[in-house]
Amino acid sequence: MSIRVRPRSGRAGVELASDGAIVVRVNSPASEGAANRACQALLAQALGVPKSAVEIVRGQRSRSKDIAVAGLAAAEVRARLERAAGERT
Repeated sequence: MSIRVRPRSGRAGVELASDGAIVVRVNSPASEGAANRACQALLAQALGVPKSAVEIVRGQRSRSKDIAVAGLAAAEVRARLERAAGERT
């Protein structure tokens, strides 16, 4: 599943972009993997899974990332993230 990450955001959370993309905002800077770790933690919390279940498959050095979540199908991941994004608005 593809997501976009916005490091150094003023407010951490999950949101739905106007083009339908899942955007994960993290407070951490994009240096030394801090934003990736924050992204994994935030996704795990939003999905209700352990941090170890969330893996960044592609895009470790990019704002566009592909993630995999152990034990959840892509459709379920998207549904849970959309629900989490809806709770923020």
